[in-house]
Amino acid sequence: MPLTNSATTYGAVTKIFHWLTALLILANLPLGWLAAEIAQEAQATGSDALIARAALLFSIHKTTGVAVFFVALARILWALSQPKPGLLNGDRPLEAWAAETVHWLLYGSLVLVPLSGWVHHAATTGFAPIWWPFGQDLPFVPKSVWLADLTGTLHLVFVLTLAGALAAHVAGALKHHVLDGDATLRRMLPGVTPGQPTMRQPGHVAAVVTALALWGAVLAGAAGLGWFETRAGASDERLAAVQSDWSVQEGSLQIRVRQMGSEVTGGFADWTAAITYAETPDAEGRHGSVEVVVAIPSLTLGSVTSQAMGKEFFNADEYPNATFAADLVAADDGEGHVARGTLTIKGQSVPVEMPFTLTIEDGTARAEGGLTVDRRDFAIGMGTQDPGSLGFEVAISFDLVATRGGD
Repeated sequence: MPLTNSATTYGAVTKIFHWLTALLILANLPLGWLAAEIAQEAQATGSDALIARAALLFSIHKTTGVAVFFVALARILWALSQPKPGLLNGDRPLEAWAAETVHWLLYGSLVLVPLSGWVHHAATTGFAPIWWPFGQDLPFVPKSVWLADLTGTLHLVFVLTLAGALAAHVAGALKHHVLDGDATLRRMLPGVTPGQPTMRQPGHVAAVVTALALWGAVLAGAAGLGWFETRAGASDERLAAVQSDWSVQEGSLQIRVRQMGSEVTGGFADWTAAITYAETPDAEGRHGSVEVVVAIPSLTLGSVTSQAMGKEFFNADEYPNATFAADLVAADDGEGHVARGTLTIKGQSVPVEMPFTLTIEDGTARAEGGLTVDRRDFAIGMGTQDPGSLGFEVAISFDLVATRGGD
């Protein structure tokens, strides 16, 4: 069997690319679905074994996806260098147009599916690494919640498009083999099976335009279903009711935890702080007080955000808010300040101290600080007792810029 294509046959290289791609795709599609199902079960139960299994399957899925991407690129480059055997039903315009459209959908999806998944992986932080020695990041791809959400949704949309195109491709091949009895399918099997193309062949322009239109329709449909909507801010009456002597102009509230040996960083989009502060302490040494109300559903935590919202972890449906109420006092060593009070998460209140630095200039305050807590003190992830699966320590950090009321 020759390595290269001819006007009537596919060569060995093309056939290898075809069946290797098919094997990778047919293995990886159900693998991704199974990993997602196990991750959902792990979210509900907090089982160490299920978390480890989901991480393993996701790593296999991602690594296979990267392999699909490079195989697809090589396949496309090879196809561009080869003559393409003509269609055996080119004299049937509608069938030929549909076949060419499906081919363009397949080629495009074979690149877009793994690429969108890869960008999603690089834009987020998570527990399932790609198994290769070249790192987990991509050039020009920042760690971004917005980008991770967008590419995660695009990945799903492109997977559905690929699945539909794949089903149409298989159905068309079977139709040629069973109903038409021609050599369309046999030309892609081992050996040399020539097939005489019809004199009439479809052009590429109509098929490309149709494929683009179908991608656009799928994306529009996903948008119409709300798949691209970012998670709404989780502000509620408690946040809206907070009154403060200082108005927070900008800031961030982040948490860090280790899962499956990797550091996962997340942040809360919605939180407010009621702050009173005086440079001169009162008789009990207090400079002021702070009450922070945090909307738990506004948390983004990389690829484990949904898991974190579950009953086993934050149980955001039942406990939508966390609070931190503290007095602001000078640090014992005279350097900086300490917020000494109570942190309440998931209905569990724990006394804590948060060191922080503070500078005030022309009515503008800048503060940053943090502390480390044990998630078990707040009944979070009690079913996950292996720190290798999910670390016990959670680092909480903040920074903010606030202006004095009326300034």
